[in-house]
Amino acid sequence: MDTSENKNHQAIDRLLNIMSELRLKCPWDKKQTMESLRCNTIEEVYELADAVMDGNMDEIRKELGDILLHVVFYCKIGEEQGKFNFADVANGLCEKLIVRHPHVFGNVNAETDEDVKVNWEKIKLQSKEGRKSVLEGVPDSLPAMIKAYRIQDKVHGVNFDWQNPQDVLNKVKEEIAEFEHEQQEQNQEKMENELGDVLFSVINYARFMHINPENALEKTNRKFIRRFQRMEQAIAKDNKDITDMQLNEMDIYWNQIKEDEK
Repeated sequence: MDTSENKNHQAIDRLLNIMSELRLKCPWDKKQTMESLRCNTIEEVYELADAVMDGNMDEIRKELGDILLHVVFYCKIGEEQGKFNFADVANGLCEKLIVRHPHVFGNVNAETDEDVKVNWEKIKLQSKEGRKSVLEGVPDSLPAMIKAYRIQDKVHGVNFDWQNPQDVLNKVKEEIAEFEHEQQEQNQEKMENELGDVLFSVINYARFMHINPENALEKTNRKFIRRFQRMEQAIAKDNKDITDMQLNEMDIYWNQIKEDEK
């Protein structure tokens, strides 16, 4: 065993031992259940996502540690209940990875990442006892945009998909036209339905362009916040109150900030 591998094993053992101590001696840790940890776990994942978007490697390392703590915490609770332990979780993951990568651990051919994704979905469907649908593995609680992307990605795995990007772009335009029609009719319920179709088709087009729409939108969110805050600062520097300004006045500042960022 090389030095780095030995250090990894030692670190895992240390973490598992610390968690055992916490469950025995810390009033807060002893009180926790899987249900009480759930919301904190979700929050930790979002904090990691923020660190990744910021490209802050130190924060990524710290947030991964927080998530690892939650993994170990759930495993300890599972062990106490006699259901599973850390080894069960890790070994189960290892077996799943081996089964789902027959092009690495078996004799299946997969030349591209697309081949791998198609094989992955087929194997997942075959290995899930009682699962009747490709889409049963999409969590109900996923945010809507990520959920739409996963739905589209999963049906792509069984070839229920468009053949070329232009067809998808045409579908986007078609959905926008249908939304505009309902807008003219002023039917609020149908407008909402059609806008949902517009968003779904735009997300699908992003997938065809190999763009993650969640990441793309978050970058735009951050860009807007940065520009708006710079505009606020520029307005304050000129001793003006943004709440008293008209849109055309703010546009002058906004356009200047956009020009400065080019």
